Amino acid sequence: MTDKPSQDKLFAKPLTHLVDFTFDEQVASVFPDMIRRSVPGYETVIAMLGVFASSLVTRGSRVYDLGCSQGAATLALRRHIQVPDVTLVAVDNSAPMIERCRSNVAADLSPSTVELRCENIQDTPIENASLVALNYTLQFVPLDQRLPLVQRLYEGLNPAGGLILSEKIRLPAEPQQEHFTQWHHEFKRLNGYSDLEISQKRQAIENVLIPESGADHIQRLQQAGFSQVYCWFQCFNFASFVAIK
Repeated sequence: MTDKPSQDKLFAKPLTHLVDFTFDEQVASVFPDMIRRSVPGYETVIAMLGVFASSLVTRGSRVYDLGCSQGAATLALRRHIQVPDVTLVAVDNSAPMIERCRSNVAADLSPSTVELRCENIQDTPIENASLVALNYTLQFVPLDQRLPLVQRLYEGLNPAGGLILSEKIRLPAEPQQEHFTQWHHEFKRLNGYSDLEISQKRQAIENVLIPESGADHIQRLQQAGFSQVYCWFQCFNFASFVAIK
């Protein structure tokens, strides 16, 4: 049994030594609050996964949630699968996240089987997949490893299968980037974060989370072989794409 998620105050006090952001026990304990208050549109993206699950998942196939954290996307997918004999594979390389995901899945009564894997998503075999969710995860993969990963996802998808890719994005022009960053920070302030928290979190994550433009993502998905690629959602500097094989 895991502790009830608490409010994110990890960067509330001045830190003399900021280390690179990592998904450790400390982050896992406040993660639901952190992501809700930090990622505009997050709850909409998670909820809309049900639309893709109900329309793309096929009988007897596998559904992957890569970078599952505590299982919000896994459960959104699971609750809207309309066909039998589907296995969801939830993967994260953070043991504290997987343990909380295990508890959340156990409390859910949806019928589809869930297989939990604590490993690097680049080591996960992708096979017989009708749907893959990659939510705010590719941005933590080194740039030179992103295309090989997306190509492997394409190869593991069944025909007409889909990939949902959600990411923080970099805007194409500097004035636009400045405006969107400003609005994102204001979103955080309105959710209770101080300027100190915003600044320290930004410093901790800037060497870990490397955003790309929406055009970069679309080009990579097309290069991997996807025949249809759409940006279906954007809120400030966060976007989600659907790619169909």
